[in-house]
Amino acid sequence: MNENQRPITEVAAGILLDDKGRYLLGQRPAGKPYAGYWEVPGGKIEKGETVLDALKRELQEELGIEIQSNEELTVLEHDYPHAYVRLHVSIIREWNGTPKGCENQALSWELLTADKPSVEPLLPAAWPMLERLKDLLT
Repeated sequence: MNENQRPITEVAAGILLDDKGRYLLGQRPAGKPYAGYWEVPGGKIEKGETVLDALKRELQEELGIEIQSNEELTVLEHDYPHAYVRLHVSIIREWNGTPKGCENQALSWELLTADKPSVEPLLPAAWPMLERLKDLLT
């Protein structure tokens, strides 16, 4: 348990990297906490699922793609007002299909070399993910 003794929500997040040096962000749809904020695609890990199983399911549901593999980037925790989350962040370099907003969410491909994303606001837990990604790749 964390210091607040709140239950931990396990989340799988996948940073899609394309061959043009870009990563994908999605905008949280209306009705969800932090609606309108931009985030790395992913979602809750269900009981009995591995991180890869959850990523495959979530990215199929959210983006309509089938991921081929993942590389673990980092695990980090963030205390949001609505939930305490442990984020298992992976890099996804290979997938089948073209990502689209299956939940009517907007998508934005962002250049890895840019100082900050062109879209905002960014979900608070997304910043450390993107910083670790840049540290790894630069």
